[in-house]
Amino acid sequence: MRETLRFAGRIVSASVARSGGHWYVSITVDASDLSLPPADNQGPVGVDLGIKALATLSTGETFDGPKALCTLLARLRRLSRALSRTVKGSRNRAKAKLKLAKLHTRIANIRRDGLHQLSTSITRRFHTIGIEDLNIKVMLGNRHLARVIADMGFYEFRRQLEYKAAWRGGQVVLANRWFPSSKLCSGCRYRLDELGLDVRRWTCPGCGTSHDRDVNAATNLRNMAVSSTATACRGEGSGRARKCKVKPAPAKQESNGKAIYC
Repeated sequence: MRETLRFAGRIVSASVARSGGHWYVSITVDASDLSLPPADNQGPVGVDLGIKALATLSTGETFDGPKALCTLLARLRRLSRALSRTVKGSRNRAKAKLKLAKLHTRIANIRRDGLHQLSTSITRRFHTIGIEDLNIKVMLGNRHLARVIADMGFYEFRRQLEYKAAWRGGQVVLANRWFPSSKLCSGCRYRLDELGLDVRRWTCPGCGTSHDRDVNAATNLRNMAVSSTATACRGEGSGRARKCKVKPAPAKQESNGKAIYC
């Protein structure tokens, strides 16, 4: 391999894999210095995850997910039916199986690329990031939303935020999964008893402020991250949140010379 590696250091091992007709090599490098510039430190930010918009920031910015599975679902079903109609052991079945595998790889690559672009942008701009510790396994139990939740890639997005923030000297603060980010007024701290998933805007009975559900949740996550960091600096514990410490993920290189995000 003649391509220059992303990180300088001693090469420990290499693993070769094949997916969707493409060959990949994952190289593990013992690097002492990642040499990545620190975050711009535009202040703390809260990130609220959702199924309509992948991420809503406390700054008011919203980012739609790639939704690769939903976009290519009709083609995926068509290729799956074509595969099931072929004769086992035939050449046509091998061709149909390869077409289906390539489509699955394309869907995964589109999702991964969108998550990498968004996570890189957030960790490059903000030093402290507040995010919820979602129970993805329980959320996937909802048969009406399971496909959309899986297509968004919540856990992968959180994983990327954690190690990329660590690379740039930042930190990701996880809120307790029972933290009422959507039900809590970010102005007066009034807490609602109930708030349905179909309610996207609500008015606080305490101070009368009109809230966008996602922006308000992101603002509460930002406030939680700030208070948790300040409490930890005073040595009194981390309260409802905890910080994430992760090991850097290995880089992947493609055989045709294109770099694959880690």
